[in-house]
This record gives sequence, structure tokens and C-alpha cells, in this order.
Amino acid sequence: MDNTTILVIAAVAVVVLLLILWMAMRKKRTDALRDQYGDEYDRTVEDRGSTDKAERDLIEREKRVHQFDIRPLDASERERFTGEWTETKALFVDAPNEAVLRADRLLTNVMQTRGFPMADFDRRYEDLTVDYGDVARHYRAGHEIADRQHDASTEDLRQALNHYEKLFAEMVSGGKVDRDGDGIDDRVETRRIDRDGDGVDDRVEAAPASERPHTTKSLLG
Repeated sequence: MDNTTILVIAAVAVVVLLLILWMAMRKKRTDALRDQYGDEYDRTVEDRGSTDKAERDLIEREKRVHQFDIRPLDASERERFTGEWTETKALFVDAPNEAVLRADRLLTNVMQTRGFPMADFDRRYEDLTVDYGDVARHYRAGHEIADRQHDASTEDLRQALNHYEKLFAEMVSGGKVDRDGDGIDDRVETRRIDRDGDGVDDRVEAAPASERPHTTKSLLG
């Protein structure tokens, strides 16, 4: 076998190896996105018309949301919004259409207060799917009913309010954001407070022992 043949075989082997590695990386990325987004992954593929476009969209969505400064509500904000939500639910008895519209506006106000940028519904929904996929779908379902509320029955409107309530509860509670799956709220990991200089977030030290990470390494990543 001459040198040229050997070089050709080696080049082909390298190309095949690179192709295998590329396919493995693509599968790993696809699996990770499917795990993170669930049904939203399939919905985005259908909406964008191809897997490649959908995955690029989901990755860009995540990059965009990670630049936001999302924060929990403080005590006074939580109390105020909870009171408004109670009034909205009470309004449903006499004016279900108005109650659903008010619930939609209230959710927008809560999200804006927490740091989500103002945009149209589709963008707000996409932003929610990154860290709040389980309840984002309720937001979409409720909004779809609200959009056709003049043709919706009272029971449909009740379902819309129930969908909205699931998102409202999550937005008001603050919910843990754990993108890397290590069991630690990413907001603690990325905005550590260490006044005593011991390398451990002071908020974690103050938390009940059952809620603390087991090691300093797990906290710092």
C-alpha cells in the first residue's frame, strides 16, 4: 500500500470520526433541549418547520432570558398582588369576561415587576418556558381562551382563570430556578453574598440545614 493510499484512508477515517462526533454532539444537544422544554420542544419544531430552526430558537431564547435580572417579589409586592388576585377571582361570579381580562393584565404586571421585559404575549410566553415550562403552558392555554372569550362559555372562562392561577402562584412564590440541575437555586449561585469571607453564601448558611447544599463545592459549581 503506497503512501497516497494510506493518506486517503487516514483522511477518510478522520472525516468519519468527526462526523460521528458531530452526530453525537447533536444528539446530546437535542436530548438536553427535549428534557428542558418537554412539549414546548415539539411545539417549537412544528411552529418553526424544522428541528434545526427550532433548536436554534430555543438556544437563543435561553441566552436571552439568562441576561434578564429576574427577582422574586418582596413581601409588600406579594401582598399587593395576592390581594388583587383575590379580588379578580371574586369578580368572576358577576363578570367572568372582565375577570379573565383582569387576570391576564395582572399576570403581565407581576412579570414586569419581577424583571421580565415588556413584549407581546408570544415573547413573554417564550421567556417563561426557559425556567418555568411547567406553568408556561397554562399561561398559553389561558390566553388562548381569553382571546376568544366572546365565544367562550362560562366554563371555558373558568378554565382560563384556573390556568392563569397556576402561573400566578408560581410567579408570586418566586420558585427555584435550577437550570443546571444541581439542586441549588441559580440565583444564589450567580449572586452570592459572602460577607464573612468563608466562601459560603451567607443566605445558604442562614437557611435550615435540610435546605443547604451538602458541600461548598456544590454551591460554587
